[in-house]
Amino acid sequence: MRLERVGRRYGPRGSWVLRGVDLVLPAGALVRIAGTNGTGKSTLLRVVAGIDAPTEGRITGRPRRTAYVPERFPVALPFTATGYLTHLGRVQGLGRAEAAARAGEWLDRFGAAAFADAPLAELSKGSSQKVAVAQALLADPPLLVLDEAWTGLDTAARHQLDQAVRERVAAGGTVVFVDHDPRRLAGEADATYEVEAGGVRAARPSTGGHPDGDPPPRARVLASGGRPLPEGLPGSPSYEPGPDRTTTVYAVDAAHSDALLRALLDASWHIHELNTEAART
Repeated sequence: MRLERVGRRYGPRGSWVLRGVDLVLPAGALVRIAGTNGTGKSTLLRVVAGIDAPTEGRITGRPRRTAYVPERFPVALPFTATGYLTHLGRVQGLGRAEAAARAGEWLDRFGAAAFADAPLAELSKGSSQKVAVAQALLADPPLLVLDEAWTGLDTAARHQLDQAVRERVAAGGTVVFVDHDPRRLAGEADATYEVEAGGVRAARPSTGGHPDGDPPPRARVLASGGRPLPEGLPGSPSYEPGPDRTTTVYAVDAAHSDALLRALLDASWHIHELNTEAART
Protein backbone atom coordinates (compact mmCIF):
# COMPACT_ATOMS: atom_id res chain seq x y z
CA MET A 1 0.00 0.00 0.00
CA ARG A 2 1.37 3.40 -0.95
CA LEU A 3 0.47 6.99 -0.01
CA GLU A 4 1.74 9.57 -2.51
CA ARG A 5 1.75 13.29 -1.70
CA VAL A 6 -1.32 12.78 0.47
CA GLY A 7 -2.88 15.75 2.22
CA ARG A 8 -5.95 16.09 4.40
CA ARG A 9 -7.85 19.08 5.68
CA TYR A 10 -11.39 19.50 6.99
CA GLY A 11 -13.47 21.91 4.96
CA PRO A 12 -12.45 23.72 1.74
CA ARG A 13 -10.71 26.48 3.68
CA GLY A 14 -9.61 24.56 6.74
CA SER A 15 -6.01 24.29 7.87
CA TRP A 16 -4.04 21.36 6.53
CA VAL A 17 -3.73 18.59 9.11
CA LEU A 18 -1.52 16.51 6.82
CA ARG A 19 0.26 17.51 3.63
CA GLY A 20 2.76 15.94 1.28
CA VAL A 21 2.71 12.54 2.99
CA ASP A 22 4.65 9.79 1.18
CA LEU A 23 4.45 6.43 2.89
CA VAL A 24 4.83 2.77 1.94
CA LEU A 25 3.12 0.11 4.06
CA PRO A 26 4.28 -3.36 2.99
CA ALA A 27 2.40 -6.59 3.62
CA GLY A 28 3.44 -8.55 6.70
CA ALA A 29 4.65 -5.44 8.54
CA LEU A 30 3.98 -3.91 11.94
CA VAL A 31 4.09 -0.12 11.67
CA ARG A 32 4.00 2.24 14.62
CA ILE A 33 2.88 5.87 14.23
CA ALA A 34 4.26 8.27 16.85
CA GLY A 35 4.12 11.99 17.53
CA THR A 36 2.96 14.52 20.06
CA ASN A 37 -0.71 15.27 20.66
CA GLY A 38 -2.59 17.16 17.98
CA THR A 39 -0.10 16.52 15.18
CA GLY A 40 -2.49 14.45 13.04
CA LYS A 41 -1.83 10.84 14.04
CA SER A 42 -5.52 9.92 14.17
CA THR A 43 -6.17 11.70 10.87
CA LEU A 44 -3.37 9.71 9.26
CA LEU A 45 -4.80 6.44 10.56
CA ARG A 46 -8.29 7.31 9.30
CA VAL A 47 -6.88 8.07 5.86
CA VAL A 48 -4.87 4.84 5.83
CA ALA A 49 -7.94 2.83 6.84
CA GLY A 50 -10.13 4.51 4.24
CA ILE A 51 -12.44 6.11 6.81
CA ASP A 52 -11.47 9.56 5.50
CA ALA A 53 -10.58 10.31 1.89
CA PRO A 54 -7.45 12.36 1.20
CA THR A 55 -8.04 15.95 0.14
CA GLU A 56 -5.13 15.68 -2.26
CA GLY A 57 -2.69 13.04 -3.42
CA ARG A 58 -3.51 9.39 -3.97
CA ILE A 59 -3.49 6.04 -2.20
CA THR A 60 -2.88 2.80 -4.09
CA GLY A 61 -2.76 -0.83 -3.06
CA ARG A 62 -5.15 -0.64 -0.10
CA PRO A 63 -6.55 -4.14 0.53
CA ARG A 64 -10.22 -4.61 -0.25
CA ARG A 65 -10.89 -5.65 3.34
CA THR A 66 -9.59 -3.37 6.07
CA ALA A 67 -10.43 -3.08 9.77
CA TYR A 68 -10.21 -0.05 12.02
CA VAL A 69 -10.51 0.41 15.78
CA PRO A 70 -11.06 4.01 16.88
CA GLU A 71 -10.03 5.38 20.24
CA ARG A 72 -13.70 5.85 21.16
CA PHE A 73 -16.23 3.19 20.23
CA PRO A 74 -19.84 4.33 19.49
CA VAL A 75 -21.73 2.23 22.05
CA ALA A 76 -25.20 3.67 21.38
CA LEU A 77 -26.04 1.13 18.68
CA PRO A 78 -29.20 -1.05 18.62
CA PHE A 79 -27.39 -4.40 18.93
CA THR A 80 -26.28 -6.90 21.49
CA ALA A 81 -22.55 -7.62 21.49
CA THR A 82 -23.04 -10.86 19.55
CA GLY A 83 -25.59 -9.31 17.21
CA TYR A 84 -23.26 -6.44 16.38
CA LEU A 85 -20.28 -8.71 15.74
CA THR A 86 -22.34 -11.10 13.63
CA HIS A 87 -23.65 -8.17 11.58
CA LEU A 88 -20.16 -6.79 11.04
CA GLY A 89 -18.87 -10.25 10.15
CA ARG A 90 -21.49 -10.56 7.43
CA VAL A 91 -20.63 -7.08 6.13
CA GLN A 92 -17.03 -8.29 5.90
CA GLY A 93 -18.04 -11.29 3.80
CA LEU A 94 -18.58 -14.08 6.32
CA GLY A 95 -21.64 -16.31 6.33
CA ARG A 96 -24.04 -15.91 9.24
CA ALA A 97 -22.99 -19.13 11.01
CA GLU A 98 -19.28 -18.41 10.61
CA ALA A 99 -19.71 -14.81 11.72
CA ALA A 100 -21.61 -15.88 14.85
CA ALA A 101 -19.02 -18.55 15.64
CA ARG A 102 -16.11 -16.13 15.28
CA ALA A 103 -17.95 -13.54 17.35
CA GLY A 104 -18.18 -16.04 20.19
CA GLU A 105 -14.54 -17.02 19.86
CA TRP A 106 -13.26 -13.44 20.01
CA LEU A 107 -15.54 -12.44 22.87
CA ASP A 108 -14.29 -15.44 24.80
CA ARG A 109 -10.68 -14.68 23.97
CA PHE A 110 -11.02 -11.13 25.27
CA GLY A 111 -12.84 -12.22 28.42
CA ALA A 112 -16.21 -10.79 27.38
CA ALA A 113 -18.24 -13.96 26.78
CA ALA A 114 -20.45 -13.16 29.79
CA PHE A 115 -21.66 -10.03 27.97
CA ALA A 116 -22.40 -11.71 24.63
CA ASP A 117 -26.16 -11.09 24.86
CA ALA A 118 -25.97 -7.70 26.56
CA PRO A 119 -27.04 -4.56 24.65
CA LEU A 120 -24.07 -2.47 23.62
CA ALA A 121 -25.49 0.57 25.40
CA GLU A 122 -25.32 -1.29 28.73
CA LEU A 123 -21.67 -2.33 28.47
CA SER A 124 -18.90 -0.70 30.47
CA LYS A 125 -16.21 1.25 28.65
CA GLY A 126 -13.80 -1.67 28.94
CA SER A 127 -16.31 -4.23 27.67
CA SER A 128 -17.29 -1.94 24.80
CA GLN A 129 -13.65 -1.66 23.81
CA LYS A 130 -13.38 -5.46 23.73
CA VAL A 131 -16.27 -5.55 21.26
CA ALA A 132 -14.60 -2.83 19.18
CA VAL A 133 -11.40 -4.84 18.98
CA ALA A 134 -13.24 -8.10 18.27
CA GLN A 135 -15.10 -6.63 15.29
CA ALA A 136 -11.81 -5.65 13.69
CA LEU A 137 -10.36 -9.15 13.99
CA LEU A 138 -13.39 -11.20 12.88
CA ALA A 139 -12.51 -11.64 9.22
CA ASP A 140 -8.68 -11.77 9.28
CA PRO A 141 -8.23 -8.33 7.67
CA PRO A 142 -5.17 -7.82 5.45
CA LEU A 143 -4.96 -4.27 6.85
CA LEU A 144 -5.61 -3.62 10.55
CA VAL A 145 -5.49 -0.04 11.86
CA LEU A 146 -5.52 0.53 15.62
CA ASP A 147 -5.89 4.02 17.11
CA GLU A 148 -5.04 3.57 20.82
CA ALA A 149 -7.13 0.39 20.74
CA TRP A 150 -5.58 -0.86 24.00
CA THR A 151 -7.09 2.05 25.99
CA GLY A 152 -9.70 0.79 28.44
CA LEU A 153 -8.75 -2.89 28.16
CA ASP A 154 -7.74 -4.86 31.24
CA THR A 155 -4.30 -6.44 31.43
CA ALA A 156 -5.37 -9.84 30.11
CA ALA A 157 -7.22 -8.31 27.17
CA ARG A 158 -4.26 -6.07 26.32
CA HIS A 159 -2.03 -9.12 26.17
CA GLN A 160 -4.56 -10.86 23.93
CA LEU A 161 -4.59 -7.89 21.57
CA ASP A 162 -0.77 -7.88 21.50
CA GLN A 163 -0.88 -11.53 20.48
CA ALA A 164 -3.61 -10.96 17.89
CA VAL A 165 -1.46 -8.24 16.30
CA ARG A 166 1.48 -10.64 16.09
CA GLU A 167 -0.75 -13.27 14.51
CA ARG A 168 -2.01 -10.83 11.86
CA VAL A 169 1.53 -9.84 10.91
CA ALA A 170 2.71 -13.48 10.85
CA ALA A 171 -0.19 -14.28 8.50
CA GLY A 172 0.97 -11.58 6.06
CA GLY A 173 -1.25 -8.73 7.22
CA THR A 174 -0.23 -5.12 7.72
CA VAL A 175 -0.90 -3.61 11.15
CA VAL A 176 -0.63 0.15 11.67
CA PHE A 177 -1.05 1.39 15.23
CA VAL A 178 -0.83 4.30 17.63
CA ASP A 179 -0.57 3.75 21.38
CA HIS A 180 0.31 6.11 24.22
CA ASP A 181 2.44 3.47 25.98
CA PRO A 182 5.97 3.40 24.50
CA ARG A 183 6.34 -0.14 25.84
CA ARG A 184 3.52 -1.41 23.63
CA LEU A 185 5.02 -4.04 21.29
CA ALA A 186 8.42 -2.48 22.01
CA GLY A 187 11.12 -3.66 19.63
CA GLU A 188 8.62 -5.48 17.41
CA ALA A 189 7.70 -2.76 14.91
CA ASP A 190 9.22 -3.15 11.45
CA ALA A 191 9.04 0.63 11.02
CA THR A 192 8.15 3.67 13.11
CA TYR A 193 7.02 6.94 11.58
CA GLU A 194 6.59 10.25 13.34
CA VAL A 195 3.88 12.78 12.49
CA GLU A 196 5.18 16.30 12.88
CA ALA A 197 4.06 19.66 11.47
CA GLY A 198 1.63 17.97 9.09
CA GLY A 199 4.27 15.68 7.61
CA VAL A 200 5.37 12.12 8.24
CA ARG A 201 8.97 10.98 8.49
CA ALA A 202 10.78 7.87 9.57
CA ALA A 203 11.52 8.12 13.30
CA ARG A 204 15.15 8.46 14.19
CA PRO A 205 16.70 6.17 16.79
CA SER A 206 16.10 7.28 20.36
CA THR A 207 19.06 8.78 22.23
CA GLY A 208 17.17 9.50 25.45
CA GLY A 209 15.86 12.73 23.92
CA HIS A 210 15.72 14.39 20.53
CA PRO A 211 18.58 13.47 18.16
CA ASP A 212 19.88 17.05 18.32
CA GLY A 213 20.46 16.60 22.04
CA ASP A 214 17.46 18.54 23.34
CA PRO A 215 15.14 16.77 25.77
CA PRO A 216 11.70 15.79 24.48
CA PRO A 217 8.80 18.20 25.22
CA ARG A 218 7.30 17.61 28.65
CA ALA A 219 3.90 18.28 30.12
CA ARG A 220 3.27 19.30 33.73
CA VAL A 221 -0.10 18.44 35.27
CA LEU A 222 -1.20 19.85 38.62
CA ALA A 223 -4.06 17.75 40.00
CA SER A 224 -5.84 16.91 43.23
CA GLY A 225 -6.98 13.44 44.07
CA GLY A 226 -10.14 11.47 43.66
CA ARG A 227 -10.13 7.69 43.62
CA PRO A 228 -6.84 5.73 43.87
CA LEU A 229 -5.01 5.70 40.56
CA PRO A 230 -4.22 2.50 38.65
CA GLU A 231 -0.69 1.18 38.36
CA GLY A 232 1.21 1.94 35.18
CA LEU A 233 -0.06 5.42 34.38
CA PRO A 234 0.40 6.40 30.70
CA GLY A 235 3.93 7.54 29.92
CA SER A 236 5.24 6.48 33.36
CA PRO A 237 5.09 10.04 34.75
CA SER A 238 7.24 11.33 37.58
CA TYR A 239 5.40 13.03 40.42
CA GLU A 240 5.98 15.21 43.45
CA PRO A 241 3.88 17.08 46.02
CA GLY A 242 2.20 20.21 44.72
CA PRO A 243 2.27 23.73 46.20
CA ASP A 244 -0.01 22.58 49.01
CA ARG A 245 -0.78 19.27 50.66
CA THR A 246 -3.86 18.57 48.53
CA THR A 247 -2.25 18.59 45.07
CA THR A 248 0.26 16.51 43.12
CA VAL A 249 2.43 17.52 40.16
CA TYR A 250 2.85 14.93 37.41
CA ALA A 251 5.46 15.36 34.67
CA VAL A 252 5.31 13.26 31.51
CA ASP A 253 6.48 13.41 27.90
CA ALA A 254 4.03 15.65 26.05
CA ALA A 255 3.15 12.80 23.69
CA HIS A 256 1.43 11.05 26.61
CA SER A 257 -0.27 14.06 28.23
CA ASP A 258 -3.72 13.39 26.78
CA ALA A 259 -3.67 9.77 27.93
CA LEU A 260 -2.49 10.82 31.40
CA LEU A 261 -5.28 13.40 31.65
CA ARG A 262 -7.84 10.76 30.69
CA ALA A 263 -6.53 8.41 33.38
CA LEU A 264 -6.73 11.16 36.02
CA LEU A 265 -10.21 12.26 34.96
CA ASP A 266 -11.45 8.66 34.85
CA ALA A 267 -10.42 8.39 38.50
CA SER A 268 -12.33 11.63 39.30
CA TRP A 269 -9.20 13.73 39.84
CA HIS A 270 -9.48 17.51 39.42
CA ILE A 271 -7.06 19.11 36.96
CA HIS A 272 -5.89 22.52 38.15
CA GLU A 273 -3.21 23.26 35.56
CA LEU A 274 -1.63 21.81 32.41
CA ASN A 275 1.63 23.28 31.20
CA THR A 276 3.44 21.80 28.19
CA GLU A 277 6.32 24.26 28.02
CA ALA A 278 8.20 24.56 31.29
CA ALA A 279 8.44 21.07 32.73
CA ARG A 280 11.81 19.35 32.69
CA THR A 281 12.87 16.39 34.83
